[in-house]
Amino acid sequence: MKVPVLLSWSSGKDCAWALHILRQSSQFEVVALVTTYNEELQRVAMHGVRMELVQAQANAAQLPLWTIPLPWPCPNEIYERELQKIVRRAHAEGIRAFAFGDLFLSDIRTYREQQLNGSGIEPIFPLWGTPAATPHLAHAMVSAGLRATLTCIDPRQLPSTFVGREFDQSLLAELPPHVDPCGEQGEFHTFCHTGPMFTHPIPVTLGETTERDSFHYIDLVANP
Repeated sequence: MKVPVLLSWSSGKDCAWALHILRQSSQFEVVALVTTYNEELQRVAMHGVRMELVQAQANAAQLPLWTIPLPWPCPNEIYERELQKIVRRAHAEGIRAFAFGDLFLSDIRTYREQQLNGSGIEPIFPLWGTPAATPHLAHAMVSAGLRATLTCIDPRQLPSTFVGREFDQSLLAELPPHVDPCGEQGEFHTFCHTGPMFTHPIPVTLGETTERDSFHYIDLVANP
């Protein structure tokens, strides 16, 4: 019998790819997606993605979406308190693992492990590797049919002209050498709209470009 798993879901390509990988596992079964979001704006915080698009992803993945509304700005103690509520709910429902799409940042992995310590929920990292592995990972995603839109750019690391671009072979070829191909250092964030983890694509239209908190965002709007 497979171990029931929650999957942390930011709307981006890495969590989507983690879902794809986990669904090929003989050990784990993803039973729900978990998303934290800015309650005031009704958007995923760093990605700037509307919650209705996140729900559309969950529908296309044929999975329930567990949501954690957070204030903005959000003190860490509030985030941790709300996360613990989800962890207790998961344990009560027989879920025994929580998966994350982190790639190689050890401090983030350690923090997640600390948050789940003693909870009866095992943290798992199906994409975990090294910085040297991300070029291959990025190309593997694209080759398998995953497509995503860059919704947030850190202009201190990547030209703002990349916001709104598709995560595809052309983009990977044009990234500056210092930028991680998966954006793991916060260079960019994405919304995954197409891939083998979904039953159908999620069509979106590019909207307004804005600047907030030193980041450049592009709004994505669901096609009718």
